[in-house]
Amino acid sequence: MSAPDLNLLITLDALLSEGSVAGAARRLRLSPSAMSRALARLRDTTGDPLLVRAGRGLVPTPRALALREQVGGLVRDAQAVLRPAEGLDPAALSRTFTLRITDGFVENFGARLLTVIEDQAPGVRLRFMQKLDKDSAPLREGAVDLETGVVGQSASPELRTRALFQDRYIGVMRAAHPLARGNVTLTRYLAARHVLVSRRGRDSGPMDDALAQSGRARHIATVAGGFSTALALVRETDLIATVPERHTSTLREGMRSFALPFAMAPFTVSMLWHPRMDGDAAHRWLRGIVLQACGADAPR
Repeated sequence: MSAPDLNLLITLDALLSEGSVAGAARRLRLSPSAMSRALARLRDTTGDPLLVRAGRGLVPTPRALALREQVGGLVRDAQAVLRPAEGLDPAALSRTFTLRITDGFVENFGARLLTVIEDQAPGVRLRFMQKLDKDSAPLREGAVDLETGVVGQSASPELRTRALFQDRYIGVMRAAHPLARGNVTLTRYLAARHVLVSRRGRDSGPMDDALAQSGRARHIATVAGGFSTALALVRETDLIATVPERHTSTLREGMRSFALPFAMAPFTVSMLWHPRMDGDAAHRWLRGIVLQACGADAPR
């Protein structure tokens, strides 16, 4: 059995509402002959004449009367499905978003983000998940709504990205550190003991790569899995950490920060999401408030 032509529902709705072939044709911008052919198809499909001659006009059959309300509802529902989404009212939004974020994001931007949510959409809940790798599967599978990080060559080309802010690496030590007196030269920097931040437990980082280009190396005394852990160690010891400036601004309060005595290129922190969320009004709102919390412009 072949599938029915669902376009006939719209034709039937027009015929039952107008009660005439000419009126239905005008409503659907068809010729009277095209509407007559459509009525013939409807009669064949339903096995009922639907509209019959009575004097100069047409009157609906009992079957047509029984179908009129049902058909009208089906057509209205279909039109609602195909209609563009209405504007979002954040205040009425009830939803949980999962954010997979890099170390330091919550400490520096989380409070501002939650303040915006409390003001605009109190029914929204955020679930923060630590980003331990660059695997894009959680975004692709829908387990994560949005994530932050540096977009490298390994990032999946299917993902959407938007820059949040530019950052750079700086050095940090406790306020009473012996090196806090005077400028931190390259010689003094290399003579200090360092804590390396590596989520994957590696023995070197991008700053070590930069130093190696000039044949230099620093003394790494310990390895920490995140910026907050590294800075907690630095705050209580004579270790030095090299960390992103903006990503750790809150974590570094009360400590001595300094410009690195060697060249390192700045980098851009972005947010990433799957393209299937592009048209989702609530997700667009989420991207906008993340941009707002990080001091970026409104979403495009």
